[in-house]
Amino acid sequence: MDTNWELLRPVLVTSIQETLVMVTVTVLVAGIVGLVLGAALYATRPGNLLEQPVVFAVLNLVVNIVRPVPFIIFITAVGPVTLALLGTTIGTGAAVFPMALMAAVVIGRVVEQNLVGVDPGVVEAARAAGAGRLRTLFGIVIPEALGPLILGYTFMFIAIVDMSAMVGVVGGGGLGNFAIMYGYQQFDWTVTLVTVVVIIVFVQLAQLVGNTLAARVLRR
Repeated sequence: MDTNWELLRPVLVTSIQETLVMVTVTVLVAGIVGLVLGAALYATRPGNLLEQPVVFAVLNLVVNIVRPVPFIIFITAVGPVTLALLGTTIGTGAAVFPMALMAAVVIGRVVEQNLVGVDPGVVEAARAAGAGRLRTLFGIVIPEALGPLILGYTFMFIAIVDMSAMVGVVGGGGLGNFAIMYGYQQFDWTVTLVTVVVIIVFVQLAQLVGNTLAARVLRR
């Protein structure tokens, strides 16, 4: 059948806007929380700057519990919490909450892994020069890992775009909801194809920006 783009074009534009809102808010919130979580995981692990085995064990356990859960299941699992905090589990706003939670946990692990890769000699030199523990962490370790961190955040941006598509299954709005309602359920494969193309454009732009920034940092 012919796709009525005169009718669907405004819906597509609205869906793109909803996806951009979900992705932007999630990246900002989860990016900050994930950075703090990852830095805490790195710093509190045995033998590191702020060695706290109990704190590390708790944080590590939380990450290990949340990270393996498929996101589509995670949405429903935190549904009662989303409902209690936001009063609804449907819509763009309600979708951001589980997206930010999951993304923050995954980003935390990505940050930790990149910080662990920093040469321990750099840390020892900073400490020998009199730098405090927190100054060493935020002034030496994180800047040293900035290039890989940018690539890690780029990877997570793409993963968050994927999440934003999945929330369409549970009424979260955005391009996922558009593809399901007007493509899959109406057997209109043109709509589905257009949605895929739009998402690919998002991903390619994000990857280009991330690669460019990382390359500039690594050349310093």
